[in-house]
Amino acid sequence: MTPNIAVVRIETPHWRSIPLWIPLFLLWIPVILLSPILLLVIVGLSIAGRVDPLRALSVIWGIVCSLPGTNVRVTSEGTKVVVRIL
Repeated sequence: MTPNIAVVRIETPHWRSIPLWIPLFLLWIPVILLSPILLLVIVGLSIAGRVDPLRALSVIWGIVCSLPGTNVRVTSEGTKVVVRIL
């Protein structure tokens, strides 16, 4: 399953933002349009690095499909940034 939505929330000691919902499925439109170029770049880089192109595509697809459920929390001097990918 590909990631569909990212939820971003920024919290400071004095201010708490509302969650910002970013629709990631809209990013798939330009990715699909640029897919022939991306495919050539990935194949070229994998051949230059002496890696099987199908293996490289498989690993990239596995990483993209494992993104849902990812939670990233960064805290610095009382400010928190939380990113969840659904």
